[in-house]
Amino acid sequence: MRASQRAGLLLAAALVLGHARADAETRVFVTNEKSDDVTVIDATTRKVVTTIPVGKRPRGVAVSPDGRRVYVTNSNSDSLSVIDTKSLAVLRTVPAGLDPEGLTFNRAGTAVYVVNENELSVTVLDAESLKITKKIAVGKEPETAVASPDGRWVAVSNETSDDVHLIDTATDTVVKEIAVPRNPRGMRFTADSRLLFVASEQAHVVSVIDVAQLALTKSAPTGGSRPVDVTFAPDGARAYVSHGQSGDIRVLDTASLKVLKAIPVGPRTWWTALTPDGRFLWATVGRTNEVAVIDTRSDTVVARVPCGTLPWGIAVANVP
Repeated sequence: MRASQRAGLLLAAALVLGHARADAETRVFVTNEKSDDVTVIDATTRKVVTTIPVGKRPRGVAVSPDGRRVYVTNSNSDSLSVIDTKSLAVLRTVPAGLDPEGLTFNRAGTAVYVVNENELSVTVLDAESLKITKKIAVGKEPETAVASPDGRWVAVSNETSDDVHLIDTATDTVVKEIAVPRNPRGMRFTADSRLLFVASEQAHVVSVIDVAQLALTKSAPTGGSRPVDVTFAPDGARAYVSHGQSGDIRVLDTASLKVLKAIPVGPRTWWTALTPDGRFLWATVGRTNEVAVIDTRSDTVVARVPCGTLPWGIAVANVP
């Protein structure tokens, strides 16, 4: 990674963190596949605040850009539930296509992109009315969606067709299909939106897509087994890659993709989320029905919090 790119990452991260309100309460929302609920945790005290029943087999979870709403996909109910982050009440549950999984927002927070695994598509909903506005065809067995910080792109990983579809949010059309190593799952754009990191579960690698070139530039083994998700440290210099089979998080240098450290976490370490200040990384640990808290300064697990049965997705909200 060039020095100019590294500087851009630092500036972008500083701007994001600087906008986080100091007086906001930070809450962690965890979807539990088997108990059909969402565990809400106070990020400061690390205590469970409440458990919220939702639909069948909740998986994907995302926070609206203003921090006021949490959106949860219920895979076996073919629905989307919306939770108020302050009152913790379920406001509405609406249809969201067949087998909804991952989801993300556009930059303005006006549209929600929901991945439909069994429908080979993305359902676009108006974030306020929750009406479906469009269906976008993607690859085979789409898994998740992530939005670029600059607001231009939504990337969708497709597990069976082994590719990533890039959707232009201005037109909601697929601009490019990019082949990646086998079974892509979690992804993350760098803060400057120039690169997209992709974790390929069955290939046991992390790959990097150059967004300007719309091309895969390199791949490297993570050293762990079945990588699932990718999250960046605030300075952009390190990537945290979770692994379902080896039950750990590998810390990678983002420039070289060299493995710097392996952090033992637990069986089925899947999705991850960073606190707004960048200090702690939260990770779901499916087989032990808990989430692990990792201090990003020491790269060690400093706490574990019990949640529901078979936790899957996780999101952190700064509640206004």
